[in-house]
Amino acid sequence: MLVVLAVVIGIAAGMLGTLVVLRRMGTSGLEAARRTRVLLLEEARHEADATRREAQIEAREQAVKVRADLEEELRTRRDGALKIEERVLAKEDEIDRKLDELQRREQGVADREIHLKQMQEDLKAVRDEQRQELQRISRMTVGEARQRLLTESEEDIRHVLAGRVRQLEEEAANEAKRRARNLVADALQRVAASAAAESTVTLVELPSDDMKGRIIGREGRNIRALELATGVDLIVDDTPEAVLISAYDPYRREIARLALQRLIADGRIHPARIEEVVEKVKKEMEQHLKEEGDRACFEVGVHGLHPELVKLVGRLKYRTSYGQNCLQHSKEVAWLSGMMAAEVGADVKLAKRCGLLHDIGKALTHEQEGSHVELSVDVVTKYNEPRAVLNTILAGHDEQEPETIEAVLVEAADGVSAARPGARRDVLESYVKRVKTMEEIARSFKGVEAAYAIQAGRELRIITKSDQVSDLDTYQLAKDISKRIEAEMQYPGHIKVTVIREHRATEYAR
Repeated sequence: MLVVLAVVIGIAAGMLGTLVVLRRMGTSGLEAARRTRVLLLEEARHEADATRREAQIEAREQAVKVRADLEEELRTRRDGALKIEERVLAKEDEIDRKLDELQRREQGVADREIHLKQMQEDLKAVRDEQRQELQRISRMTVGEARQRLLTESEEDIRHVLAGRVRQLEEEAANEAKRRARNLVADALQRVAASAAAESTVTLVELPSDDMKGRIIGREGRNIRALELATGVDLIVDDTPEAVLISAYDPYRREIARLALQRLIADGRIHPARIEEVVEKVKKEMEQHLKEEGDRACFEVGVHGLHPELVKLVGRLKYRTSYGQNCLQHSKEVAWLSGMMAAEVGADVKLAKRCGLLHDIGKALTHEQEGSHVELSVDVVTKYNEPRAVLNTILAGHDEQEPETIEAVLVEAADGVSAARPGARRDVLESYVKRVKTMEEIARSFKGVEAAYAIQAGRELRIITKSDQVSDLDTYQLAKDISKRIEAEMQYPGHIKVTVIREHRATEYAR
């Protein structure tokens, strides 16, 4: 019992001691934690102060650097402004010098004009004195002397000149007949004939007049870019809600028209967009040419042409000769040739083929050197067309004798299509008026008995009175009539003037 009691008391005493020890250990740990917190807070405060001071120092350094950069940039701009001011002052001095020099030159020119007028007055006075002295010596006025001299020498001079003209024309006749037709035809058929009746201007409608400013662009950069990309002249004038595209080449006008319409519809008009749209339109036009060529070949019934040859046929749509559309003319020749070939029993397909290709070189005359005849020969040779086509081209332009009946038929069809009234954009009223005017001009000359315009107004045949007009006079009469027609009338191509006297004819082409 005592032992148990002693054990219980020992256990209680041990527990009490343990509790005392634990309390003392907890109190000392809490104090240590508090001291550690105070130390950590103090250390963090010191670090924050140090960081703040470093940031302030760095900010001051950055501000100093920025201020230095600004001062340097300001100094550079100030120096640039000073240089510009110096150049402006130098330009002003140079302009002042040039103005002074120009004023001196103007004064010199004015002095010379005064001196020249004085000299002219002196010369006029001397001439008046000489004229009066001559009148006193000859006892005739100037008009009487001139009339007498002209009356005495007119007949002699007229016969001498007529004989000389006849001699020169006979010497040059062979060479002129050989070269005149080809040279004149080639010159008129290049690019766009100056005598073409077709308008060289295309009208493009605008949604409003405000669009004109956008088409012109800042300082005209848009209109310059469009003209440079298409090769046309863009005319922006007072025409309401419209601009004009001017160019002799219908193909370039069509490209410019389509490109401008797309730019207007799109609304984005600037040089880069203009170049992009023009290039796209050019590519589409190549496909359009092929489609036009295929359509023309289908209409006339010509098949088996080389694709590039078909494209050249389509390009004829944008070429003209004396105002006549070359593609329409070629189709007309093909149709006429085919009908005549069917009537005489010739090869209809070959005749149509020759008729369609007889002027194919006109599609290239604005791009390559040489006449349209030479270019036509090169093209049909390059794409292995039959020899009959080559012979038709040469025979139709008097370069070779026709070897086939188809060549003769194509030449006849070509003349019918080109010479008929209205084919070359002349309305019937103006055609009749032109023919009537030609005949009236011829009949107004002395010694003309009758005058007739034939060959659709391309030839003027004159019958003279043999008792009033001699052989030598016919040459001078033909020249005088042709000069007056040239001065008073407008006509495409040439007009041949033929004067007939006692079954003898004198020709003078104009």
